[in-house]
Amino acid sequence: MKARYIKVSTGALNTARQEEIQAQGERVFTDIVSGSTPFKDREQGKELIKAIEGGEINYVSVSSIDRLGRNLYDILTTLEFFKEKGVILKVDNLGIESLIKGKENQAFKLIISVMDNIAEMERDAILERQREGIALAKASGTYKGREKGSTEGIDDFLFKYKEMIKNLKKGNSIRDTAKICSVSIGTVQKVKNNT
Repeated sequence: MKARYIKVSTGALNTARQEEIQAQGERVFTDIVSGSTPFKDREQGKELIKAIEGGEINYVSVSSIDRLGRNLYDILTTLEFFKEKGVILKVDNLGIESLIKGKENQAFKLIISVMDNIAEMERDAILERQREGIALAKASGTYKGREKGSTEGIDDFLFKYKEMIKNLKKGNSIRDTAKICSVSIGTVQKVKNNT
């Protein structure tokens, strides 16, 4: 059976734009939730996952890929789940499906790979701006930073990387985990060594 997943951030936003492309017979799952909430933690996201696991749904349509999540890690996790279950994802604004005759659509895979690289570039740009800001603050004498000699406790460190830990427990490589979570390989190695 086919399903359509619709997501808006607030009840004040209208779902009509996403509903107008709904195909006849599609089962609709609508969430009114922030895009930062992981797909698996959304009320209707959970229902859709349950329906997929129960074999009720084998085809999901979304108006755009960002309906599945705001961050790349969440989107990739959801896409991997769909792939494992043999569910075809159709992204309306791209006019493309994730699987063709049960095999990965290479064009879809390429688009997701490009998105992954853009996210990595954005992360690098943020870190570069942060380094520049710190350098300027140091030059002007206003930089505070962490108190000299202080250290971050391992529990505090690991708490910041819960999603990374889940990814590693799934058996993903250090390199793949770094890419998905937009962090350095060294950070993933440190997390792995302390879990």
